[in-house]
Amino acid sequence: MEVNQAFLKNLRTLGTIEGVSTLILFGVAMPLKYFAGIPIAVTIAGMIHGLLFTALAAMFVLGIKRIPIPQSLAAAGVAAAIVPFGPFIMDSRLRRIANSKS
Repeated sequence: MEVNQAFLKNLRTLGTIEGVSTLILFGVAMPLKYFAGIPIAVTIAGMIHGLLFTALAAMFVLGIKRIPIPQSLAAAGVAAAIVPFGPFIMDSRLRRIANSKS
């Protein structure tokens, strides 16, 4: 079966953006809240991160049919998005699919 390279590229791009949003939330917004007394930083960064996480999870589910990827890889992608740096690690697995000749 042919790999849908365009959908896979969009999934990888969204994964990178979501991964960066996690790092901004934990590395910038939370210190601003707890050390500088600026709680709005977490409100804004958290909302953006939540939307990106939801979109990434949906893209992984859609990717089962659209790319196609195994259900186990989609589940691993959603789980990886929960932890910092997880989306960047998952990208290496997605890159192998992108480089395949299928």
